[in-house]
Amino acid sequence: MFAYRLLTGLRESRFLMRQSIPFLVLFLAASVVASSLASAEPPLATSKAEYRMLPRFFVTDAVIEAVHQATLAAETTGRIKAIYFDVDDVVEKGVVLLRFTDKTQQAGVARSQAQLKEAIARLTQAAAEDIRIQEVYKKKLVAKSALDKTQADVKAAQQRVKAAEADNKKAAEQLEYTVVRAPYAGIVVKRHVSVGERVQPGAALMTGFSLAKLRATASVPQSVVEAVRQQGEVSISIGRPVHTVGTSESTTLVSVTSKNITVYPYADAASHNFTVRTELASVPAGFYPGMFAKAKFVIGEVSRLLVPKSAVVHRSEVTAVYVVNKKGRVGFRAVRIGQQFGDEKTEGTGYSGETIEVLAGLQAGEHVALNPVQAGVLLKSQRVK
Repeated sequence: MFAYRLLTGLRESRFLMRQSIPFLVLFLAASVVASSLASAEPPLATSKAEYRMLPRFFVTDAVIEAVHQATLAAETTGRIKAIYFDVDDVVEKGVVLLRFTDKTQQAGVARSQAQLKEAIARLTQAAAEDIRIQEVYKKKLVAKSALDKTQADVKAAQQRVKAAEADNKKAAEQLEYTVVRAPYAGIVVKRHVSVGERVQPGAALMTGFSLAKLRATASVPQSVVEAVRQQGEVSISIGRPVHTVGTSESTTLVSVTSKNITVYPYADAASHNFTVRTELASVPAGFYPGMFAKAKFVIGEVSRLLVPKSAVVHRSEVTAVYVVNKKGRVGFRAVRIGQQFGDEKTEGTGYSGETIEVLAGLQAGEHVALNPVQAGVLLKSQRVK
């Protein structure tokens, strides 16, 4: 009986071995193919996570303003004769914006010119009389008082000529004031008068501003105002909508950096904040006075642990990187990320692109894969081995 059972067991073992041989061969072949594919893959590019000193910022709200903005006022009395520009019109420097009726001013110019000519004629007469009296006085035929009188008449006539010249300039200016010109190139934003309206000196005529130079004004708390004054650098950003066919509307930030900062030497008594004004080095498209903006002031430096943006992957709700150790083995590591920064060169790979701050889950000196897809394939092949 024992011999029969032993023989039966040997037969079953041989049968199982014959059945498992094809699966074993298939497994070995798959391992060989996987190893050959892994060996055929290009080397995995990595970048070292390291600390870098980056600017520390204070962000606050700001308002865009025009450096050149003014309301033109009447400088003479008259009636509006013609208006050549209206709201939203672009004007060049020196062009005529509107005209007044000028009959009164032209009459004033004619009167002042006549008075000037009369004063010059009387000066000529007084000078000739003075010359005659001097000749007679040399012959001792007139008293000294007569000579003094003619000389005084000459001086009085000279002063009357000066007064007449001043009146003539004033009348010419009054005539020039009937033509209102643009003080600089810009845009008309408001018209205060209409044709036929009579205005007095000081009455508002037109309001406009220039888009050639803009500035931003922000309110900064006293806790950071000294750092803002010392660093002297700010970035002004405005969100601009982007429309793409077939997709929903998105917003992109348009920024301009400036180092021309003016900090007001006093704080607001109610808020204890300081007003900071900065002139924009350039005016990007879409920047207009009165717009809401974000001001990002540099207030110092801070050390941040950075990795390339391309190394960070998102799997469902998990944010992670592929960490590569010294032996070349790949690991999937969950991390907590912070701010995103601009171009930063990474060591050893020649990579230059956007970087992300890692707040937790990674240590300085560890290497992360720059190509997460390739790293994921390599990780799977290592698990099969």
